[in-house]
Amino acid sequence: MRHARIVAFSGNVRRPSRTRTLVEAVAAELSRRRPIDLKVFDLADVGTGLGATTRQALPLPIAHMIEAIEGADGVIVGSPVHNGSYSGLFKHVIDFLDPAAMAGKPVALTATGGGPRHALMVEHQLRPLFGFFTAHVAPTAVYAGEAEIQDGAVTDPRVAERVAAAASELGHLIDVAEAVRRSGSGRAVAGL
Repeated sequence: MRHARIVAFSGNVRRPSRTRTLVEAVAAELSRRRPIDLKVFDLADVGTGLGATTRQALPLPIAHMIEAIEGADGVIVGSPVHNGSYSGLFKHVIDFLDPAAMAGKPVALTATGGGPRHALMVEHQLRPLFGFFTAHVAPTAVYAGEAEIQDGAVTDPRVAERVAAAASELGHLIDVAEAVRRSGSGRAVAGL
């Protein structure tokens, strides 16, 4: 089995970051299930330059991140919740993605917030955003509040179960997408 190219993108601007911890937890669980080649990016890595309004004007670190996301076999995304939605800078990065490159791409969704009232952001904001791209989004999304991630680790068993489920589903979606590519057909394959 070849190593799947996985990109984890966290929309955090500070370190340490609970959002980065969560996307890395999904990636670590996925790596237990299959060989992966992982690249992790966050907004803290790309620095300034997100004021660009065209893809051609992006600084190289951001342009490379966008290219890595588009070229990945699977993507794990996460955003901290800001005023009931993903962060504006997270969305600005997503706005540079080519919809054609994201069509059919396996994606796992994660988010972190201050408490349980933010949990639905994943379903009401992130899922429709990646639905626009016609990405194949894993059914299980992962949300963690302040109490569920401590000292750089997922500590809540229910969140850990969702991490495992999301990783398993993402792995399945990657397998199906690979089977479609190998068949040379754009048609759906049983199991998706």
